[in-house]
Amino acid sequence: MHRRHFLAALPAISLGGMLRAEDAPIRLRDLYNKDLSFSDAALAAKGSRITVSGFMAPPLKANSVFFVLTNRPMAVCPFCEPGMPWPDDILAVYAKRIVDVVPFNVPLLAEGVLELGDYVDPELGFYSKVRLSDATFARA
Repeated sequence: MHRRHFLAALPAISLGGMLRAEDAPIRLRDLYNKDLSFSDAALAAKGSRITVSGFMAPPLKANSVFFVLTNRPMAVCPFCEPGMPWPDDILAVYAKRIVDVVPFNVPLLAEGVLELGDYVDPELGFYSKVRLSDATFARA
């Protein structure tokens, strides 16, 4: 199998935990209830490997293993411009390797271990309530 075919097939490979190969990836909005508490699906998947669909926000730092997955494409870093509304549909992603930046409008599938609860990144100071660790990602 060629590397290109293997990479294209990654999203279809069974991810274990909450998702099976035939299941659709989790959407960011499915992780929260309307009152922004964690959904039953998020609580059930805590500590499991899941796949989430979204878009890569412009990176906070070059040569990092960290990026933010957003529900909709964002051409401007939502954390860098004063006056920009803070999105409530984001997910911190900690990749296994340094992140190769993907254009902001390219749909992604990120797969990793779902972590819930308050966390402040010691290097970036980024605060998150929900994140993927030990993650990989590919174009959707």
